[in-house]
Amino acid sequence: MVKVPTFGSKLRKNIVEVPEVINTCSGIRVFGQLLKSFLFSTDVAIIRNTNANAIIAVYPFTPQPLITHALILAADKPIFCGVGGGITSGKRSVELALHAEFQGALGVVLNKPTPNELITRLKSKIDIPVTITMVSEKDDIKGRIAAGVDIFNVSGAGKTADIVKRIRDIDSDIAILATGGHLEEDILRAIEAGANAISYTPPSTSELFKEIMLKYRSE
Repeated sequence: MVKVPTFGSKLRKNIVEVPEVINTCSGIRVFGQLLKSFLFSTDVAIIRNTNANAIIAVYPFTPQPLITHALILAADKPIFCGVGGGITSGKRSVELALHAEFQGALGVVLNKPTPNELITRLKSKIDIPVTITMVSEKDDIKGRIAAGVDIFNVSGAGKTADIVKRIRDIDSDIAILATGGHLEEDILRAIEAGANAISYTPPSTSELFKEIMLKYRSE
């Protein structure tokens, strides 16, 4: 096997690295870029210091163009932005998705409550992948596919692998991004169930600082 040349620096060695096992999945190719690992974060500092292939930026507040702009401006890799689908829906979600595309987002992410007709509307308006979050095997998988969704973002906690398998049984080709958790065995279960890519939730800034401060205190 050919050794991979690796470059780094003393200033950039402290980064958030995603689990190596994620590289065993097939990945999702978007506009020529192969994406296997997605970092789930809106923390600009972490986004700038990770080896993940892409960023999935979804947050529990009303999506705002200013936030989207800031995240895309800060990111040095592809970013998938949340555009609502629950409380924020309809025309507003379409406008947010258009804004995200114009700003340079590689994809948009819709919340679980999103009606299928909104997926269809988005597909007719934007030229980047539409991703829908799935949290249960009871979600309308066939309806989402018929509406034209490009990627399923499976976030089912302990049921994630089961949901991935359910989707894969219905459609063998649809792209699936799944939460993998922090344990290697959970990530492997999701990949073996049919996930093409894995999203990884990094430690919080305070948790990362804790390790550094413990080191400083021991010196």
